[in-house]
Amino acid sequence: MRAVEVSGFGGPEVLRVVERADPAPSARQAVIAVQVADVLFLETQVRAGRMRDDFPLTPPYVPGDGVVGTVVAVGSEVDGALIGDRVAGFAGGQGGYADRVPLDAEGLVPVPDGLASEQAVALLHDGPTALTLFRNAAVKPDDRVLITAAAGGMGLLLVQLAHAAGAHVIAAARGEEKLRLLRDVGADTVVDYSGHDWADQVRRAAPDGVDAVFDGAGAELGGVAFGLTARGARFSAHGAPAGRFADIDEDAAREREVTVRGIEQVQLGDEETVGLAAEVLREAAAGRLRPVVGQTFPLDRAAEAHAALEERRVTGKTVLVV
Repeated sequence: MRAVEVSGFGGPEVLRVVERADPAPSARQAVIAVQVADVLFLETQVRAGRMRDDFPLTPPYVPGDGVVGTVVAVGSEVDGALIGDRVAGFAGGQGGYADRVPLDAEGLVPVPDGLASEQAVALLHDGPTALTLFRNAAVKPDDRVLITAAAGGMGLLLVQLAHAAGAHVIAAARGEEKLRLLRDVGADTVVDYSGHDWADQVRRAAPDGVDAVFDGAGAELGGVAFGLTARGARFSAHGAPAGRFADIDEDAAREREVTVRGIEQVQLGDEETVGLAAEVLREAAAGRLRPVVGQTFPLDRAAEAHAALEERRVTGKTVLVV
């Protein structure tokens, strides 16, 4: 089978297509013929060698976690009726960029009819995370909600969830193309934070401060977003694409009674993640949630997918078509 291997820590060019033996399932596994694989920004950071303390992977390894495909083989303790089913699942943090992937059969999520495989894989990571963050923030009708990095895969889902809850959604991203997309999925106010006056634009939309912030940007942008919160607001500091989370003044948070939650809120167990993934796939199949797949790349161009993510040339989700 084909697989994309990280030959050594470095830039996107270290991703190379190799031939490996087809995997055989263990007793409780199913082997998936992969149709599409999710591509995460985190995977570019791990590949670059920036996350060695948190992800102790040693090259060569095959990146990739979320996949959608068809069951082609099962282990001795798995129901053979699964063969031929279209399913989604998690590869355990590596192995997803490949033609064939063995998955824990108990963690397989059926893909509903009418939901494209690209849409299903786009929801596997961002769907459970977005749903967890949104529920923790307890967004109410008429809340003013600020979402940074809003044109990414998870940001777009958060915009839709907040809009459906009746909130006034203020979505922040870079570039007119991304702002157009955000308007299309339900943002009431859009701001381009490449401009020096973006915080003033938010203040005009929320003169008394924002009631909730979903910060997917982190670093200095997240710190500015924190400064825009109202007394008693909820702040989710879950994004760190620049290498660190939002700069938050803890004393100011206590003084203004702002509840700050970090990345720990989405450290979900396997069973919870699978249940939430099944829920969001059903919501998408019913038309109540729309994942946005901004760009797809064939498996042998995985290096181009990583480069596009790192250079911020993407909107929505990036997917490998296997």
